[in-house]
Amino acid sequence: MNKTVTIDLTRAAPADVTADLRVMAGATAAELPQALLELAPGEARDSLLAVHGILGSRLPPARLSIYEAGGGSTSFLPLDVLRRAHVTVVDIDEDQIRNNDYAQEAILGDVQVHRFAPGSFDLVICYNVIEHLPDVEAALSRFCESLKQGGLMFIGAPNPNSLSGVVTKYSPHWFHVWFYRHVRGEKQAGQPGEPPFPTFFHPLVTLSNLEAYANAHGLEVTYLKEFESPRFPEMRTRKPALAALLDAAATVMNFLIPGKRDVRHGDYHVILRKR
Repeated sequence: MNKTVTIDLTRAAPADVTADLRVMAGATAAELPQALLELAPGEARDSLLAVHGILGSRLPPARLSIYEAGGGSTSFLPLDVLRRAHVTVVDIDEDQIRNNDYAQEAILGDVQVHRFAPGSFDLVICYNVIEHLPDVEAALSRFCESLKQGGLMFIGAPNPNSLSGVVTKYSPHWFHVWFYRHVRGEKQAGQPGEPPFPTFFHPLVTLSNLEAYANAHGLEVTYLKEFESPRFPEMRTRKPALAALLDAAATVMNFLIPGKRDVRHGDYHVILRKR
């Protein structure tokens, strides 16, 4: 990967992160996590690179303790952070736990109720998980409790108010499986341990509600970015006719919706710091 990373932040990242990002933008494939390599070029990958730079800058340089809530078989963390961390994964899916090959400790359990001793972790990551939880508030409470003072929480989630978010929220699960198999080309979709998983879209998945929760519970927003769902660049490659139709629909919707919202912004990244 040798493209220049362009960062357009809703919340500005600290200036000392930019050097880390330049280094990461020129990193070889062997230095980047598979989850990042699998992302199509676009806003999602750029934002994840920005997150990696911030984590590299803000996390302590010593040995780290990391909790991946619902981490399963894939990590979205930078490899240099993983190499110096003790990673604990909690996931409710037996197959996901069995497929995990990077955590030092893998626990079969429910992140909404599983508790660790207060102040156990430097970083809690919850990536593409909260949309699947019936009780997000309970999960967030457990995450906050387990964080050290000054620790970071990284959340990646779909935007319920986007075009893809609305479709996902109001369409049946069988349609999600069909989309993964026939549009994304993932033939094992829906099999045990394979996405897509059923979604609930608790109100706290909505970004404004999540920000309000953070402010009320001693969490400072360090980074926030809404970005085009990676499904759009995927479809432009795999299904260009369908992608053109959706792009046209999104353009019309953006024109009709008041304000400067872009309905293509189907996902977001948030980094929260425990005060």
